[in-house]
Amino acid sequence: MSYIPNYIIPDLLLLILPFLVIGSRLFVKDNSKIPWRIANIGLVLIFALLNFIPLAGGSRFFINNWNVSDFGILMREVLVLSAILGVWLSKDYFNHGGDGKPAMNQIAEFIGTIAFATFGGITVISACDLLTFFLGLEIATIPMYALTAWNKRDQLGSEAATKYILMGSVATAFELFGFSYLYGFAGTIRFDAIQTAASNPNPLLWIAILFLFCGIGFKLTLFPFYTWAPDVYEGAPTPVTAVLSVTSKATAIAFLVMLVYGPLAPVREQIAPLIALLAGVTLFVGNLGALKQSRLRRFMAYSSIAQAGYIMIALLGDSAMAKTAIIYYLFVYALSNYLAFFVFGIIGHHREESFDSLRGLSKQNVSLAVALAVAMFSLAGIPPLAGFFGKFHLFFSGASTGHYGIVVFAVLNNVLALYYYLQVIKSAWADEADEHLTPLRMTRRQRWVIVLLTVAVILIGILPFLSNNVFAGFTF
Repeated sequence: MSYIPNYIIPDLLLLILPFLVIGSRLFVKDNSKIPWRIANIGLVLIFALLNFIPLAGGSRFFINNWNVSDFGILMREVLVLSAILGVWLSKDYFNHGGDGKPAMNQIAEFIGTIAFATFGGITVISACDLLTFFLGLEIATIPMYALTAWNKRDQLGSEAATKYILMGSVATAFELFGFSYLYGFAGTIRFDAIQTAASNPNPLLWIAILFLFCGIGFKLTLFPFYTWAPDVYEGAPTPVTAVLSVTSKATAIAFLVMLVYGPLAPVREQIAPLIALLAGVTLFVGNLGALKQSRLRRFMAYSSIAQAGYIMIALLGDSAMAKTAIIYYLFVYALSNYLAFFVFGIIGHHREESFDSLRGLSKQNVSLAVALAVAMFSLAGIPPLAGFFGKFHLFFSGASTGHYGIVVFAVLNNVLALYYYLQVIKSAWADEADEHLTPLRMTRRQRWVIVLLTVAVILIGILPFLSNNVFAGFTF
C-alpha cells in the first residue's frame, strides 16, 4: 500500500468497514456482539488516524478527483464522531425497545447503513465535480430513509420514512435541476471551471442557485422546507433521530460550504441577502415551534431547525473564518445533541419520551439531571459551556463582513431559545416527581458515555478544540 497516500487511508477504511461489519454476520450468531465491536474498533481507529493527518494549509488530490482539504479533514472527524456516538447509542435498542416501541433487529446491517451514510458525507466534502457531489449527497441521504423505517414493527416509523422519502425525492429533483442549469451555464461539471465562469453571471446561474438552495434546504431543514423534520424525528427510532440530526445536518452544511466558497465564490456577495433571509426566518420558525412541544424528540426537531439557522449565519463571513466557525460549532453541536439523546434514550427505555417523564429527575437520578442541564445550556449558548463559544464564532463570522442586522436578530432570538431550553431544565429540576413514573436504571456503559460527553461539552467551552486539528484551525 506504499503507493496509497496516508491521507486517503481513513477514507478507504471507512468504505471497507460496512462490508466487514455486515460480513461478520455470516460467522456469528444473531445476538452476537462481534459486529458491534468490529464497528467500534474500526470507527475509533479511523477517527484516530484522521487526527494524525497534518493540516497542510491546502488541498491534496487523489486520482485527480478526490480532494482532501483541511476543511475536509475536520469535517471527516465530525462525521466519524457522529457515527461512533450513533453506534454507541443504538446498542441498547437491539436488546429492548424504547418509548413504547419494540426492539430492533439486524444490528450489523444497521451499523453498516450508518457507515454508508457517513461515507456519503465524506464523498460530498471530497468532490471536485458536480457528478461526485450529487452522488455523495444521495449516498448520505438514501441510507437515512432505510434507517428511519428500520423498526418494521413500528407503524410510526414506516409513516415517517414514507414522508421522508417523498419529500426527499422532490428535493433531489430540485438539486438535479440546479446542477443541470449550472452545467448549462458553465459547460462543464468541474468546480474550478464553474468558478471561473461564475465571474460573468447570467440568468442561468441565478436559476441554478435558486434550485440548489431549494434542494439543500430540505436536507438542512431550512424554512420553508423543514416540515418533514418533526414527524421524522418523532417516528424514527431514537438513535436514528440522533444520527439524522447530526450527520445529515453536517453533510448538508458541508454541501453549502463547498458551493458558496467554491463554484459560487465569485457571486457570494450577491447571494448573501438570500443566505441571511433563510437564516433569519429558519431560526425564528424553529424557536417558535419548539415553544409548543411536549414530546422530547419533536422538541429536538425544532431545536435542530433553529440550529440550522444559526449555522447559516457563518456563511456570510469570509472563507477561512466561516469554515473554522462551522467546524467548531458542529463538534459542539454533535456532542451536546448526542448527550441530550443519550439522556432521552435512557428515559425512553423506562418511560414515555415526553416532558412529563422528566418531572423530578434531579431527585431520582442527579447525574442524568446534570447531564441534561449541561446539554440544554450548551445548545442554548450559555457560558462557559461550549455552545456559547460556538455561537459566538458563528455570529462573529457573520458580523465580520458587516451583516450586523441578522446577527442582532439571531442574538435576540437566542433569548427566545433560552426560554424553551429552560422549560426542559425546569421539568427536571423544579417540578415535583411523579410517584407513578418507573424508576430509571443505567448500564455501566451508558453511565460512562454520559460522563464522557458531559465532561467534553464543558471542556470544549474552556479549551476550544477537540483535537490538535481543530485547535490548529482556529486562526482568528
